[in-house]
Amino acid sequence: MIDRAMLMAAGLGKRMRPLTATRPKPLVKVAGRALMDHALARMEAGGIRQVVVNVHYLADTVEAHLRVRKGDTQFLISDERAKLLETGGGLMRAKPLLGDAPFFCANSDNLWVDGPRETFDMMRSLWDADRMDALLLLVPLARAQCHSGQGDFHMDAAGRLSRRKPSHVAPFVFTGVQILSPNLLVDPPGDVFSTNIFWNRAMQAGRLYGVSHQGLWFDVGTPQAIPVVEAMLAHG
Repeated sequence: MIDRAMLMAAGLGKRMRPLTATRPKPLVKVAGRALMDHALARMEAGGIRQVVVNVHYLADTVEAHLRVRKGDTQFLISDERAKLLETGGGLMRAKPLLGDAPFFCANSDNLWVDGPRETFDMMRSLWDADRMDALLLLVPLARAQCHSGQGDFHMDAAGRLSRRKPSHVAPFVFTGVQILSPNLLVDPPGDVFSTNIFWNRAMQAGRLYGVSHQGLWFDVGTPQAIPVVEAMLAHG
């Protein structure tokens, strides 16, 4: 049972300006609820009982928001106030809080709706520590709502992932949700770096896997995306 997760909530939210001039991006509201609360609700429904949250921009506001949340989830803060460490550096900073078992990790600015099966339960059922260092939840590019990219990954029949080639389109987009092995979080290249470093290592070892999300997924990266997402949620 993987019941621990990390929520990435330390970014500056530059693409979400001017909404992030006075609030951190995780607290921007979509459909009447802060972005991070959408993610936390999915985690709670998926049996997550402890969440590590990294903070940097307007960190006190994020911490205050977590303190008044109701429920049984325990929150641990990974403090990046002194220096924003990006996703890979943030994982390394949080590693002592994450323990020595596989854990979920999710971005706080992506919103998803479960498909036929609850997302975290489905990912748990596919996790195989003997074969995997990372299992990424992907969504087909054609169903990546409010997303303007060209895709991130190709996936073979066994679920192993490879990168999109430059100037090409890839069929799958990373949703921001993944399971990671703590064995992958070693030998950082510095303090500030991307999770891509860890993914590349796993890919070279044939241990980077993916699974296709069967529900809805929204890239809530800009103010313009919010009314589109709200309208789609309102109409199912």
